[in-house]
Amino acid sequence: MNGAHDKLPENLPWHELPVPELFAALRTSAAGLSSQEAAARLARYGPNTIRAAAAKPLYLKLLANFTHLMALLLWAGGVMAYLGGMPQLAFAIWAVIFINAAFSFWQEHRAEQAVEALKRLLPAQATVLRDGEERQIPAAELVPGDLVRVSQGDRISADARLVEEWDLRVDQSTLSGEAHPARKTADPLTGQPLSRTELPNLVFAGTSAVAGTGSAVVCATGMSTEFGRIAHLATATSDTPSPLQIEIDRMTRVVTALALAVGTLFFVLSVAVLGRELHTCFIFAVGMVVAFVPEGLLPTVSLSLAMAVQRMAKRNALVKKLSSVEALGCCTVICTDKTGTLTQNEMTVRELWVDAAVQEVSGVGYAPRGEIGRGGAPSAGLKRLLTAAALCSDARLVEPKGKSEPWCIIGDPTEGALIVVARKGGIDPEAQGALLPRLRELPFDSVRKRMTSVHREGEGETAFVKGAPAEVAALCSSLARDGAKLPLEPPLLREVLGQVDAYARQGYRVLAVAERSLPGDLTDYTAHSVERELTLLGLVAMNDPPRPEVASAVQKCHSAGIRVVMVTGDYGLTAESVARRIGVLGRDDTCRLVSGAELDAMDQAALDRVLAGEVIFARVSPEHKLRVVSALQQRGEIVAVTGDGVNDAPALKKADIGVAMGLSGADVAKEAADMILLDDNFASIVSTIEEGRAVYSNIRKFVTYIFTSNMVEAWPFILQITLNVPLALTVMQVLAIDLGADLLPALALGTEPPEPGIMERPPRPRSERLVNRALLLRALVWLGSLMALFCFTGFFLLYGSYGYSDLSHLPRLDLVPYQERLASPDGRVYVLAGTMFFAGVIGAQAGNAYCCRSERFSVFRIGLFGNRFLLAGIAFQLLFCLALVYLPPLQRLFEVTALPLRFWGVIACYPLFLFLAEEGRKWWLRSREARRAVEGGSGGAT
Repeated sequence: MNGAHDKLPENLPWHELPVPELFAALRTSAAGLSSQEAAARLARYGPNTIRAAAAKPLYLKLLANFTHLMALLLWAGGVMAYLGGMPQLAFAIWAVIFINAAFSFWQEHRAEQAVEALKRLLPAQATVLRDGEERQIPAAELVPGDLVRVSQGDRISADARLVEEWDLRVDQSTLSGEAHPARKTADPLTGQPLSRTELPNLVFAGTSAVAGTGSAVVCATGMSTEFGRIAHLATATSDTPSPLQIEIDRMTRVVTALALAVGTLFFVLSVAVLGRELHTCFIFAVGMVVAFVPEGLLPTVSLSLAMAVQRMAKRNALVKKLSSVEALGCCTVICTDKTGTLTQNEMTVRELWVDAAVQEVSGVGYAPRGEIGRGGAPSAGLKRLLTAAALCSDARLVEPKGKSEPWCIIGDPTEGALIVVARKGGIDPEAQGALLPRLRELPFDSVRKRMTSVHREGEGETAFVKGAPAEVAALCSSLARDGAKLPLEPPLLREVLGQVDAYARQGYRVLAVAERSLPGDLTDYTAHSVERELTLLGLVAMNDPPRPEVASAVQKCHSAGIRVVMVTGDYGLTAESVARRIGVLGRDDTCRLVSGAELDAMDQAALDRVLAGEVIFARVSPEHKLRVVSALQQRGEIVAVTGDGVNDAPALKKADIGVAMGLSGADVAKEAADMILLDDNFASIVSTIEEGRAVYSNIRKFVTYIFTSNMVEAWPFILQITLNVPLALTVMQVLAIDLGADLLPALALGTEPPEPGIMERPPRPRSERLVNRALLLRALVWLGSLMALFCFTGFFLLYGSYGYSDLSHLPRLDLVPYQERLASPDGRVYVLAGTMFFAGVIGAQAGNAYCCRSERFSVFRIGLFGNRFLLAGIAFQLLFCLALVYLPPLQRLFEVTALPLRFWGVIACYPLFLFLAEEGRKWWLRSREARRAVEGGSGGAT
């Protein structure tokens, strides 16, 4: 519905009204609406569709890649170069912006389709009563007051109040996250402390009927439905920048301020101290700015993240947004749903209690593979229990058609689990159904809490009953045990109920199964006449089993300092049981269970206190999940949210990184998420966290690598202004290093595998800077200054080899055009010296690339040849240098010349000396840490 249409008052107590009052309130009847009235209401209330939010135009998404802070800095640098008379430099800088923008836009372009996915979940047709006749209409034409029919397998089209139902059960997991189908009733409900989605006489758009039939009156359509509300939450939740985006923006501001400050300072000094022309000083200032701006950083970060995305795809994680890669690596909390995420969303019988003994059942899911007890032939009591349970069920097991398809069930998952366990015990439900044909059925209802089926057995009739243990046991007069029927006296009843309590404490769902041979003269098949004097056959304990790999994945999260918080729509005790089985909670850990209703009653301070300890949030709505995620973020946590249902979509979008399930996940969850697990495997999150941490570490490595060369590039301009040394490196040569020679080695550093122990460290704190004091000292003061020392040594060594003894008064030919320099002897020597410096920077960077492979580990430990991409990058770097030095067209463009062979031997020493010096620093650092560890241990022992 759009804004021009009316809306029914929201939150009206439809669930409390008796059917006649409900019809009166909605101005309808048991015959449904007339076609004329339905058309009028369609015009008044609008179509039953989800309103699409205004999407951000594609041109704005593309424009954003040209207007972020780093891009603006490069635009300004290009303008300055153009105004300074260096158009080729300007166009080169602007090309960097265009290439990076196009790449980022192509990689990240995903239309926001959460609302469209919601539309696809709504059915195309609905069965209604119009003019007293049943007919099929497009679901979009449903209006408030329509009387709809719901049958097994139908997807429900709108929110509606039931007026009739026959054993109706609805799968609401997409809304509530609860694994069990909800039993429905048509009775009015008053004074029930339940959330709207828990009310058993309401059905909701986007859910589906798994068993039974019913009729309901539509009370909400379109955006007024629960689906519509979730759509609004998902689209109203704004995207937040990732930690990496924040850090790069912060670094860009620092670099911008530094570059502009240095450029301005030296511009002023050139004018005031040296008295040069303004045009010359401006070109010099542009050179300083270009030297300090890491032009290659932006494409290197984008390409490194893209390569990480490809590696994650091989580990079954599809990343939709580049910046999300690193965000997962620094996450501190994972908020995870239970059903379908930690568990398999396949009810499985785990134990049977029969003949006073517990029989364990192996195998999980709907595949009928596994054994009961120790295998072997089942006892007569076990066979009777399995036969009764299977025949008193309406579900059907479906065999996969292909090797890649799973076993599945049609109908109630609980009943499906009974069919599967019967197959495991050697019972063929279809064959037994032919031997014992069903004659009648007393459907389950929420008052009796049981179901009964009556079957022909020989010359008589037998009733099989299954249901809630307490209710079924109360109707039993005997207990089947070892082929005999024992009177169910109080001691024996206490034994039965004690076993039920033991199962409940383990988080199992328990069913009791009983039978009765009916008298031959029975003619009134009512619950009162059939469900009496039963014989209890046994108990069936089942659960939605955890995924087998989840426990080890949770343990790895704990080792990595990552907290796992369960936020589920299921019941609290069930969630706590799963949490303890998979290790989210220790056996002796105390845990606070917080329901959605309790969360509503909490203020922010109370919620903060709850989040400080172990907590499970149960029976929560989408708004509750949003609030939990927001509260954790306000506490400074970096939050990842996993989920697979529609109800998870708002929280997935709000989280720092949303992780959706690819196989079982709803479309809207996938669209709202930043990352999709292609195998629905929670354990894959651990792999992506490890990859994310490696990405951040690798970004620091190539930032160090790039900043080191930036420092070397700045020194020639500093010495030119302070000591009147001829400019050893031109602006175009700076650009050739930043965007040509350094690019592939920097990118190769982004492919370094995770360092040893990376998953045994706590997540980096949010306050930790990407470019911190230690990185700057290492890159600028240590490595950068060493490289500058080596390169200037070669620069002056070349001058000395050509007879220039007074190195403090070298001829200043750096302001003379390139062709004029080559025309004079002094000019040719100057070009050779500049070439020596340029080639020296590139050669030293080859050694620097190896230095940057680890911040503290020796390269010999992680393997000299462990990164084949780096070897290829260094090979390209050297070939690039040789091409510029020896190819005439490139010589003129970059103002270099062919370098005599003897000087290459000097340049070859640069990377070796730099590498050995850095290895010495790392050895000293490790030795100091080892001494401190020993001293700390000795102090503790003392």
